[in-house]
Order: sequence, then structure tokens, then C-alpha cells
Amino acid sequence: MGNLVWHEYARFVSIAASAYAVWSSFFALFYRKFFWDFVGGTLRDPGGLQASPSSAIFITLIVKAPIIPILNSIVGLIILSVENPLPLLATWSIRRSLILRVVLLVFQAFFSVLYYQGTNAAIWSLVAIICYVRAMALGEKIEEAKANRGKGGRA
Repeated sequence: MGNLVWHEYARFVSIAASAYAVWSSFFALFYRKFFWDFVGGTLRDPGGLQASPSSAIFITLIVKAPIIPILNSIVGLIILSVENPLPLLATWSIRRSLILRVVLLVFQAFFSVLYYQGTNAAIWSLVAIICYVRAMALGEKIEEAKANRGKGGRA
């Protein structure tokens, strides 16, 4: 048949993970839950599971003021704009950087794994990271990089 083009597969996985990360961050604004509260937490009756005092910073950044879901939404939208750009932005060199995509996906995976709704986005972001690293190890290049070499992209 044919060879798997790893960066194209990673692009599709990254688009799906980023769309899910944006959706989960909006959902996390209404249903705020720190995912790792069970680590060192105390089970109370009534009251359920209470997070440990060592995770107070995460409770503040996720539950009391949803800073981390908002940051994750911004990172997800940036990834979506890099992965599926407008035709005007398709010639920019930032669009052709595989390393930038991996770095953005690492931040997305880190922010996503902290709150409950973002765990699937974190898993699929890690899958996309692995596929991009595999593409870089095989020496794959994005097709636009070959066609636009030396043109600069500025009008």
C-alpha cells in the first residue's frame, strides 16, 4: 500500500485533541473539579472527598478562579490556528515548525491533565506528541516548506 505520513496523522490527532481541549475548558468553567484531589485527600462523611492541603494552589487555580482551563482554551485555539490555518497564514514559517507544535502540545497536555474534563484531551495530546516526534525522527518535512523555500512570505 503506502507509507504512513506521520506528521499528517499527528496533525489530525492534534486537531481532534485541541478541539476537545477547547470544549473541555468551556465545560470546566461550569463544572470545576481538580482531577488529582484523590491523591492524599481525606474522605469525610458528609462532604465526600476533600483535597489535601498540599494541593491548595491547584484548587485556587482550577476551582476558585478557573485560570488553568482558560489558559488551556487559549493554547488549544493557538494549536487549532497553527494546524488548520487561514490561507493568509498558511505561508508563515511558524506554520511549518514541528518543534513548535510539540511544545504547544506539551503545554496543552500539562494544562489538560490538571482538571477533570481535560483528561481525554491530555491523552490524545500525548499521542500527537509521540507521532510528531516520530515524524521528526524519520526526517519528514511539511510539504509547504518545500514549495515556499526562500520566498519569505512577506508582501
